[in-house]
Amino acid sequence: MLIAGGIVIDVDGERPADVRVGADGRIAEVGPALTARDGEVVHDATGRLVIPGGVDAHTHLHLQVGAVQVSDDFATGTAAAAVGGTTTVIEYVTAHRGQAPLDALSIWRAKAEAACIDYGFHMTFTEAVTERAVAECIEYGITSFKLYMAYPDSLQVDDGVIVDVLRSTSRHGGLVTVHAENGPAISALQREALLAGRTGVIEHSRTRPALLEGEATARAAALAELVGAPIYIVHLSSAPALAAVRAAQERGVDIRAETCPEYLYLDTADLGGEGGENFVCTPPIRDSWHREELWEGLERGWLHTVATDHCPFWMHDRRIGTRGRPEGWRDFTEIPGGLPGIETRMTLVWSGVRAGRLAATDWVRLCAEAPARTFGLWPRKGSLRVGADADVVVWDPERTQSLDAEDLTMRTDHSPYAGHESVGWPELVLLGGRVIASDGRFTGAPGWGRYLPRDQVFAD
Repeated sequence: MLIAGGIVIDVDGERPADVRVGADGRIAEVGPALTARDGEVVHDATGRLVIPGGVDAHTHLHLQVGAVQVSDDFATGTAAAAVGGTTTVIEYVTAHRGQAPLDALSIWRAKAEAACIDYGFHMTFTEAVTERAVAECIEYGITSFKLYMAYPDSLQVDDGVIVDVLRSTSRHGGLVTVHAENGPAISALQREALLAGRTGVIEHSRTRPALLEGEATARAAALAELVGAPIYIVHLSSAPALAAVRAAQERGVDIRAETCPEYLYLDTADLGGEGGENFVCTPPIRDSWHREELWEGLERGWLHTVATDHCPFWMHDRRIGTRGRPEGWRDFTEIPGGLPGIETRMTLVWSGVRAGRLAATDWVRLCAEAPARTFGLWPRKGSLRVGADADVVVWDPERTQSLDAEDLTMRTDHSPYAGHESVGWPELVLLGGRVIASDGRFTGAPGWGRYLPRDQVFAD
C-alpha cells in the first residue's frame, strides 16, 4: 500500500510525505511524492494526518475484581483499541499472593491469544519475590514490573519490597512501575467514614485525597533515588503527585509518569451526580483545578505518556458490587473501580491539540513514541521510520465521533464521556500492513495480534 498526500507526524517531525508499506508488513519508504508501483493499493490521505499506531501501556483486559469481571476481554478490547487508532497494548498480569508469577503469566498468555492487535505484558508482584523471579520474567520478554503502595489487604507491598525489586529489576535492565497512594492512611480514612455513616459514592474520592497520592509519589521517588534505579508512576491524577514528580526530576531522579484521559476531562462532580458509581476509578477523579495542572504537565514534558488504565464494567456489575449483592453495594468500598477508555484515548488527547494545549507532535509522542521507547518496543513500535512495523493510522482531524457507549466499539453500556462529540478520528488503521479498521469499523479478526517480548527499556 502507498499512503499518499498526507501530513506525516512522528519523531522526525511534521511534514508532507507519503508512506509506503512493504509486503513484509513493515515501513518500506517515507518521502515526498512517491510514485505508485504496479499493483500497489493507493490510499489518498489528502487533508489527513499519517501517524504511527498508538501504544497504550496500561490496560486490564483480564481482571477479576471480587465477584465481578471486567466487561472487555482481549478480543473485544483490542478490537475497540484498533478502531480508535491504538495498535499495541501492554497488559498488566497480576501474580496474587502465593501464586508463582509464571503461573499467572500462563493464564494471561492463553487469554491473550484472541487479541486483535499486538500486545506485551507487565508483571505485578503483590509480595516479596526473589531476584530469580524477576530474571525468569525477563527471559519471557517481560521487562517491567508493577508494585502497589495501596490496597493493603490484597495488593500492597511495603517499602522494603519496593527497594528490593527496584534493585533486582535495575540490575537486569528492567523498569518498576508504581501505583502511588498511601494505602494504610486511606484505610484509616475509609474506616472513619464508615463509622460515621458516610457510605455514598463521593466518599471514594474523599477517602483517597490527592495529598496521599502526592506523599506516596514522593516516597516512591525517594526510594528510586536511594537505589539509583529508574521508576515510572502509573495513572497520575493530581497536582500534588505531579509536583512530587517534578521535584524528583529536578534533583536528577530518573522518574517518569503517565496520566489518563479521565483525569484530564472528568472531575468530582461526576461522582456526586446520578450514576456516580459508574465514574469510580482509582486514583479517583479529582476537583477540576487538578486538570489544568495535568495539561500543563503534558505540555512541559513533566508527564511522559498518556495511557488508559482501561478497566470497564457493565452497569449491572457496578450495582451488585465486588461482593455480588443482588440488592446492590452497601458502601463505596464495594464499588468496582475502573473506567473504559481504550478506544477513546487518541481522540481525547487530540482534543488537547485542537484546544491549543498541545502540539500535534506532542500528541504522537505521548500516545505512541514515548510509551514505545519507555517499555522497550522502539523503534519497532511508535515510529514510521523505515523498518518499523507498518502500524499506521490515517487520522481525519475533522471527523466527528459521538462518545456515547452505543456509538463506540468497547463492550460496555456506559461511557464516561456520554453526550460528548469528539472531533478527530481514524479513517484507516493498519496493523503490520493489514487494514484492521476503516471508516470507524473494525475489519480485523481475533488472533491477528502478536505477542511482543521485550528485552530492553528506555530505548534511544
